[in-house]
This record gives sequence, structure tokens and C-alpha cells, in this order.
Amino acid sequence: MGAKRIVALAAMLSAITGLAHAQAPTPGILETYKDWTTGCDNRARCEAVSLLPEGGEWPDEPVMLGIQRDAGGRAEPEIWVSRDAKGTEELSFFVDGRKIATAASQDGEALLQGPQAAALAVAMARGMTMEVRSAGVLIARPSLAGAAAAMRYMDARQGRAGTMAALVATGPLSRSAVRPAPPIVSVQRAPIPSGPAPVTLWREELTALGKLTGCAEEMRDASPPQLHRLSKTETLILVPCGAGAYNFSAVPVIASGIAGRRSFRFAAFDYQPGWSEDAAHPMLVNASWSPESSALESYAKGRGLGDCGSSESYVWDGTRFRLVQARAMGGCRGAWHWITTWSATVKN
Repeated sequence: MGAKRIVALAAMLSAITGLAHAQAPTPGILETYKDWTTGCDNRARCEAVSLLPEGGEWPDEPVMLGIQRDAGGRAEPEIWVSRDAKGTEELSFFVDGRKIATAASQDGEALLQGPQAAALAVAMARGMTMEVRSAGVLIARPSLAGAAAAMRYMDARQGRAGTMAALVATGPLSRSAVRPAPPIVSVQRAPIPSGPAPVTLWREELTALGKLTGCAEEMRDASPPQLHRLSKTETLILVPCGAGAYNFSAVPVIASGIAGRRSFRFAAFDYQPGWSEDAAHPMLVNASWSPESSALESYAKGRGLGDCGSSESYVWDGTRFRLVQARAMGGCRGAWHWITTWSATVKN
């Protein structure tokens, strides 16, 4: 093979690799099994979270329980507990009346790891009833309905089925047979340069923004659009476009040019924000911008309690916003910990 053909082939392979890295993110989906919801991210890190029973009332002192596990044969399950409490306490975990594990809790947060976590997970998958006690006093009875199915789903998604590393779908294969974790996705962040704040929008520019976004009516009774510096020549504008009791919508627009004669275009995203009906017309919810990390956040609650909804975190790479984290919780059933469905590392 001649040198020119080798160079051409290398260039083609490089282009293919670049396209692979630039592919749109595909966050994982959530599955619900009775009183448990489970899901995994693109790194095959999986979580399962307990829910309140269907139609059940919100308890005076809710307690949430979850299982999490990284991908790979060496990763072990971890079990966490979360509730509204202050100070230090010791929690005990009982399954079918038998004490399985204990853990120290600080300000309502406890984490079980190692053999205790593995033993408790297996007991939960096989058991019928569970109790969590603090200093001998019953504080919660998390439902185990669907726990085994949720853990079986985790086993399947992580390639553990049929191996000794599985929680439910165990088999004779060794841990070396477990599927390795997928590659890490990385995003190059474009630093936001320091400088003067963007010039306030002129009346003619506000009119143009209203026409572009279709939010002219909503803009009349809302606060002025938020302007954030992206570079020496570009500005991020969050245009208000409707509000409810706890969700405030905004259309992200990029402005360039001289104040008074700025041109506008919709901000580009590699993954469509949660409430966008059209990928070319993005819509953020409860948006926030952090120039220190070049991060744009969207956080949509399904109801005021915040136990369901979706959130996305994007990083500006100089041309578009790249998804670095997505979290979701489908059913509004008492789970204020949302499951991560996409994750990426940020390069500074």
C-alpha cells in the first residue's frame, strides 16, 4: 500500500472516529416494577429506587431506599437510605423479621457497602417484608414488591446474568465473564472569558426575539430575558416563555453582533432538552447558567414535591451545548432521588 493511500486511510479512520465521538447522546430509559424504579446510564452504572405503594399516602416522615452498582466484574452493590433527619443515628435493616445489616446515618443519609450491602440486597430480592429501625424504633417499611425484578434488570443490563456476580440471575460463570464498562464519554468545555456584562436588549431586539421564539405574549408579563456572556462576540439569552406554579420555561437563544443590531439564533444542543417539542426550537425549564463551569441546567418537576421529573446539565463547547448529565424519575411516588441516565466527564 502506497504512502498516499495510508495517509488517506488514516484520515478516513480519524473522521469516522470523530463522528462516533460526536454522535448524539442516548440516555437510558427507566423501568418500573411494582414499587421499584430502575435505570442505567451510558456507563452501565445502574440504580434502583424504592417508591411509595401505588395510591399510598405521603408519610409524615418518608424514608427512601436505593441500590446502586457500577459496571464491571469487580463492582459491588451499595445500598443507601435517605430521610429528613438531623444528627447521628444507627440504622438496622430487617427482612422477614431477621436483622441483616446495620449502618451509621448522618443527617438522614446512610450508605451500606461491602458484604453487608450484598447480603441485604440478596435478602431484599428473596424477602417479603422489610423494616428500617433507628435505635430499635421502626421508622419505615419499604415495599419489596418489584425489588427482585428491578435487580434482575440491573443484572441483565450490566451483563452479570449467569455469573457469580449477579444479585438475582446468578449462575456458575466467574466474575471475569461480566461485561466491562462502556467507554467514558468526554466533553471539551469552552472557558467563558471575563469581560463586561452584555448590553441590555433594545426594544427592537426584544420584538425580534419575541417573533423568533414565539414567546412575545409570555414576555410581556415576565421578567426581562437573562443575558449571559459566552465569548467576546456571543451572548446566551434565556427568553421567558411561560410559567406555572413551580416550572418556568425559557427558550435559549444565541446573540451575536453589535448591541441594537444583534442577530439571533436558537442555541444548538447535542441532545434535545426535556420539554422541547421540536429539536430545532429548544425549551428549558427552571434554567440556570454557571459561567465558572460553562454549564447550563434544566430542571423540570412533575409536581411541587419534586418526586418526579427530569433534569439535564449541558456544557458549552464553543459551538453548542453538550449533555454531560441527565437524570429522571417517572412516577410521582415519593422518590426525590432521581436516577442518572447519562453521564460524561468534562475536560477543562
